[in-house]
Amino acid sequence: MSERQPEPPQTAPYEAAVEEGRNYWWCSCGRSAKQPFCDGAHQGTAFSPVKYTAHTTGTVWFCGCKRTAAPPLCDGTHKKA
Repeated sequence: MSERQPEPPQTAPYEAAVEEGRNYWWCSCGRSAKQPFCDGAHQGTAFSPVKYTAHTTGTVWFCGCKRTAAPPLCDGTHKKA
């Protein structure tokens, strides 16, 4: 992983069940062993986790390629490579 580009743990998005009002911390560096969520593996890098607060209970798709223009959610960027 470079200082400017995260390591994409997978190209497809991560499907996750979320609960309304709960906060989730998306891994932006790609190093976390608990993808798509942060486990602190970004320490010592230029990356920081991204907070996501669920507006409703349901399913969301968190970015797996770490290249989304709409972090932390997938925007289809992985299909453009």
